[in-house]
Amino acid sequence: MQSVRGVWADVLETDTASTPADISFLSLGGDSVLAVRMAALIRKRLGVNLALSDVRVEHTAAHLAALLHERGTAGGLPRSLSLDLQRRKDPDAPFPLLPLQQGYFVGQQDAWELSYRSAHHYVDIGLEDIDNEEIAEALQDALERLAEHQSVLRARILPDGRQRILPLDDPAAMPRLRVTDLSTAGEEEIATALAEIRREMSTEGPDPAAGCGLDMRLTLLPGNRARLHSSTSLLIIDGWSSGVFYRDLFALVSDYNAVLAPLEVDFGDYVTSLRDLPDTEEWREDRDWWWNRLDDFPLPPALPLVADPADVRPTLMGTRQAVLDAGRWAALRAHCAEHGVTPSAAMFAVFSAAVARACGHRRFLLNTLQLNRLPLHPDVPRLVGAFSSTMLMPVELPENPVFSDLAISAQQAVSDALAHHLVSGVEVSRELGRRRGTRRPVAPVVFQSTLGVDAALGSEVPHEAGPLGRIDLLSHHQQLRTPQVALEIRLFELRGELVIVFSLVEELFAAEDVDRMFQDVVSTVESLVEKEAWSAPVTLPSTWDAPQSDTVGTAPGGRLSVPSAQEVSVEEPGPPRDDLELAVAAEWAEMLECAVTDRASDFFALGGDSLLAVRMLGVLARRGVGRVTPRRFLERPTVAGLADAVRDGGPAAAG
Repeated sequence: MQSVRGVWADVLETDTASTPADISFLSLGGDSVLAVRMAALIRKRLGVNLALSDVRVEHTAAHLAALLHERGTAGGLPRSLSLDLQRRKDPDAPFPLLPLQQGYFVGQQDAWELSYRSAHHYVDIGLEDIDNEEIAEALQDALERLAEHQSVLRARILPDGRQRILPLDDPAAMPRLRVTDLSTAGEEEIATALAEIRREMSTEGPDPAAGCGLDMRLTLLPGNRARLHSSTSLLIIDGWSSGVFYRDLFALVSDYNAVLAPLEVDFGDYVTSLRDLPDTEEWREDRDWWWNRLDDFPLPPALPLVADPADVRPTLMGTRQAVLDAGRWAALRAHCAEHGVTPSAAMFAVFSAAVARACGHRRFLLNTLQLNRLPLHPDVPRLVGAFSSTMLMPVELPENPVFSDLAISAQQAVSDALAHHLVSGVEVSRELGRRRGTRRPVAPVVFQSTLGVDAALGSEVPHEAGPLGRIDLLSHHQQLRTPQVALEIRLFELRGELVIVFSLVEELFAAEDVDRMFQDVVSTVESLVEKEAWSAPVTLPSTWDAPQSDTVGTAPGGRLSVPSAQEVSVEEPGPPRDDLELAVAAEWAEMLECAVTDRASDFFALGGDSLLAVRMLGVLARRGVGRVTPRRFLERPTVAGLADAVRDGGPAAAG
C-alpha cells in the first residue's frame, strides 16, 4: 500500500500524505495520460507488469495495492500481460509498422478516400531575444545529437510497408536545418515569405518513405526575433512524442555539453516486442470484447455534406481554433475533479453533444486517438515514436440529460474501452468494414485529446532555450493532414491555456455548418467554467439513430453517416483463365498463405488488408506483371478485376 502511494505521489508531484488510500487516482488529479507513467513506475519499482486496464483512473490506492498483490510475480501468479521488451539483435534490420502507422502509410499511396501524399503535422512558433550568431549552429548540433539519442528520427519506411533505422554513419541519417534570413527585410517581404514557407511545409510534408520524416526550418526576423518551423511525419512522431521531442531538443540547444539520460531501448525494440501480442490470452480477450459488440455499433454521425468524399482530392485540411485562458481553464478542470471525470472525458461529452446537434440524432460512432503506450519498460514514456492508436467509441446520448451525467457517462465508456486497448482501433475498423461490406472509412469523425501530457512528462516546454531566446508557444501557427478523416477535434494545452482546434476537409462541408458546430463546442466549453452549467439540461435532438435513407454520394444533400458497400461487378467464377490471372492468383496464394483457385475470389475476403494490398501491388510491379494504383484495385479487388486493371493500363492503372 505504501509503495503504491509513493508512486502516486511522485507521478502527481506531491507527497505521500496527500495520496490517501481511499481516494481515487482521478480525484487526486490523475488522468489516463498520467496512468501510463504510473504503470511504468510500478513496473520499475515493484517489478509487476500491469496493463493500463489495471490502473483505471477510478481506482483507489487500496484497490491498486490489492491488484498488485494478486498480479505480483513473487508468488508465481500470472502477470496481466506476459510481454517483455527486449533489445533487437540487429538494430539495422527492418521491423513492422504499428497498425496506425499502416493506416498512414496506405493513405499516402492514394489508396483510400481523403488521402494525402504525406500525413503530417506542421507548426511554427515565435522566438524572441535570439542569439543571431549562435542559433543556427546550436539548432543543427542539437538536431544531430537528438537523432543519435532518439533513433526513430533516422527512420525510413520501405516500399513493402516495413520500417528501419538508418545507421549513424549513413549520410542521409541526420535531419538538416534550413535557414531563411529575413533579419533586414520589410514587413511585406516577411509576410510573403512566411506565407510561402507555411504553404510549402503544410502541403508538401516530410515523407519517411522518401527521406527524413522531420523538416525543420528557421526564419530569422528583425529585432532578434525568429520563427521556428517544424513539420513532422505522423509515421514517426505522435502527440506524446512531440512533447518529448521539443523538451529534449531545447535541452540540447541550451547547452552544447548537455547529455540526455540514456535510453536502454528504442521504438524498434518496442514494435518488435509486440509481434507476440496476438498470441497472448489478454489480446484474444480484448479482441473478443470488441468483436462481440461490432454488430451493434451505430453508423458515423450523419453530418450534412456538399460533396462525396470519394470525389474529393484535398491538399490541405481547414482549421478553426479557439483558446480558453489559463484562469478559466483551471476553474473548468476543478469542476471536472469535483464530478469525478477527467478533462478529456468532459471534452468528449462536449464534442458528442455538438455532433448530435449538428447531425440531428443522438446515436453514432466516433473515432478517438489514444496515446497508447504499453508500459513494457520504464523508458517507454521517454521514447519518440508513432505509438498512438485509434479507438472506436459508440455514442448513445440520453434525450434529456444534464451535462454532468453526460460527462460521467463518457468517463465510464472511455474507461471501459481503454480497458480493452490491446486490440487497436485500426484492427477493429477493418473488421467492422468487413462485416459491413465496405472499404470506405467507417469512422471519419475523430476526437483527439492530449490534455495532461505536460503533467505526465513532468514539465512543460521550457520558456527559454539558450541561443533560441524566449520561446513563445502562444504565438503559433499549425496545420494537420491525416488520411481518412473528414473532421477532427484536437484539444491540447499551451502555457496553461486550453486550445480547441477543428481540422477538417473543407471541400466536404458548408462553411456555415462547420462554423456553427465549432462555435457550439466553444460556447459549451466556456459555459462549463461556471458550476451551474454542469447541472443544466443539455438540449439534444429527439431522433435516436441516423435516418436509414441517408446515403453517401448524393451531394448536395448527402450525409456522412452511411459507409455504403463497394459497388463491384460480379465476376464470373471459375479457375483463372490465362497467364495473367494465374500470376495474380499465385501471388495472392503466397502472400495470404491460402489456396486461390477462383478468379472471382475477393482479396479482402481471403484475409487481405490494406497494407497487404499495397505490398502485393508493389510485388506485381517489381516482377513485371503490371502496375495498378491501390485506388483502382479497390474498385474490383478480385483476381479477374486486378488482371483486367493491368490489361487496361493507361492513366487509371499506371503506378
